[in-house]
Amino acid sequence: MEKENNSIDPIQINETNKPSKTYVDDVKFMEDYIDVIQLTDASKQSKVAISAALQGRVMTSSGFGDEGRSYGWINRELFASREIQDHINVFGGEERFWLGPEGGQYSIFFKKGTAFILDDWYAPKLIDLEPFNVKSVSSNKAVFTKEASLINYSGFQFNMAIEREISMLCKADIQKELGLKSLADDIKTVAYQTTNSITNIGTINWKKETGLLSMWMLGMFNHSPYTTILIPFNQGGEAELGQVVNDNYFGKVPADRLVVKEEVMYFKGDGEYRSKIGLSPVRAKNIVGSYDSENGVLTIVKYNKPEGVTDYVNSMWEIQDKPFEGDVINAYNDGAPESGLAPLGPFYELETSSPALALKTKEKGVHVQLTCHIEGDAASLNPIIKALFGITIEDVTNAFH
Repeated sequence: MEKENNSIDPIQINETNKPSKTYVDDVKFMEDYIDVIQLTDASKQSKVAISAALQGRVMTSSGFGDEGRSYGWINRELFASREIQDHINVFGGEERFWLGPEGGQYSIFFKKGTAFILDDWYAPKLIDLEPFNVKSVSSNKAVFTKEASLINYSGFQFNMAIEREISMLCKADIQKELGLKSLADDIKTVAYQTTNSITNIGTINWKKETGLLSMWMLGMFNHSPYTTILIPFNQGGEAELGQVVNDNYFGKVPADRLVVKEEVMYFKGDGEYRSKIGLSPVRAKNIVGSYDSENGVLTIVKYNKPEGVTDYVNSMWEIQDKPFEGDVINAYNDGAPESGLAPLGPFYELETSSPALALKTKEKGVHVQLTCHIEGDAASLNPIIKALFGITIEDVTNAFH
């Protein structure tokens, strides 16, 4: 590839590790169906593709320009069908703006009086199909806005103004944000930060008694048999800190798919078994990641986790005794929901949530998330994994053996 910036040495693609689907492949495909806004850093190597039609969603990204690996999962079949689904339109995308809670008496996915079953579950159109407005766009930043209202399971109406800013980070920014001493010259990187806010523009304060919302960022990534999700957590006894991990969303996760070690848990991202886990704010740290050992891709998600805040919405599909003891970090591995049914993707997800938003009139809540992909060989990635998660690549690859 021709060098576009004299200060950046072009990174060579290893032909034995050439991506099966490139960033430009996905962008050209999506442009037949939706608007695509592209951002880049000064090197022109780090690229991000965003759609205003899908709530300012980051659809995919690349650490090596047009010909680099496409990191986001894109549901080509759904796009190509041009059909609108009733319950949810799973278009994909590696960071989408969503709202919680999903289940419970304050749910925004179930109408009042319905059962907490899949047939009665509907993603709100606001976060599924409605476009966001483009406020501004530059080469490395885009800002989207939306005013909307939602009614929860208990009948309370939220009137809100949403703003979503997406900005690119250069290598120096990545080092600073992740606290790394250096990043090797031969690795590929792309990183972007989203600053998401909700303002209560109604005349009524949002209170626990009528339910609260949370901002919920979900990233859909390409699964593989070699992908392991990495979640560090705070140690301590269950009497003091509660359960280490909630793994009962879709039934207990089998022991060969979730391994809890001393300070890090390992969860398979192979797209072969529908399962989900979550960590409470007491257990969770401000970082989660995944490692694809076959393609040498380390994905990192970091978010602003307010100190000492423990009220998070509960998304379990039931009338809840504790609606504000929910998870702050979730990870999802796709698979067939039951025998004979097809998976949604498959893909895997890394998710973070803001605290429950008890916003007074005109008050604003903010949730900031950084997504970073670092691609390279094991020798380059090992010190990064060690610095961020306190483990080695060998620990990751041996986790399920």
